[in-house]
Amino acid sequence: MKNASKGLMLLGCVAAASMSGCVVVPVASDGSPLYPIMAPPYPAVVVPAATVTPDLQPVPPRPKARPGPPPPASYAPPPPSQYSAPSFDLPGPAGPAAPAGLQARLYPSNEVATETGMLSGTVTNMMTGKGFFQLNYKGEILSGEATRVPGDERRGLANAYGQRGTYMTCDYRMTTPYLGTGTCSLSNGAQYQVHIGG
Repeated sequence: MKNASKGLMLLGCVAAASMSGCVVVPVASDGSPLYPIMAPPYPAVVVPAATVTPDLQPVPPRPKARPGPPPPASYAPPPPSQYSAPSFDLPGPAGPAAPAGLQARLYPSNEVATETGMLSGTVTNMMTGKGFFQLNYKGEILSGEATRVPGDERRGLANAYGQRGTYMTCDYRMTTPYLGTGTCSLSNGAQYQVHIGG
């Protein structure tokens, strides 16, 4: 008896395990699934739609205001300054200014630099104390960044590097966010005076 009940229990467990995760879907004779049709949650009532044409009438004009009594003879109007609107200085939008693209012109200041003559590049002032610049030196693109010196709002240092190993260091001073001057030295000994912006 105990063996028979153990066998039935085992058979029941196997049947339950084999059907776990299965869903039984009834199908019609053509193989399409049959889903139970649910009744609407509220009774459905058909309401006929009526078309209404509004009877539009023009809006009557406003009645004219009746003039008031004339002011007394001793009445004097206030000075015109009392009629003017008060003026306020509204602050500009808060937040950092938009980045500015500037030209950088490098003028030779020693004999090594005179071999290439004047150079020009581009500087992007991010208006956050940082900037990025590019310069073409004898067909080599030097790219780098500029950073404001801590404690000095106008002075900055810049470094750039090219794909052939040429590097450049600059020390500059900005008079405005759009104008500045400084000096640049290249790894081959060339030295330049730099003018930014303008």
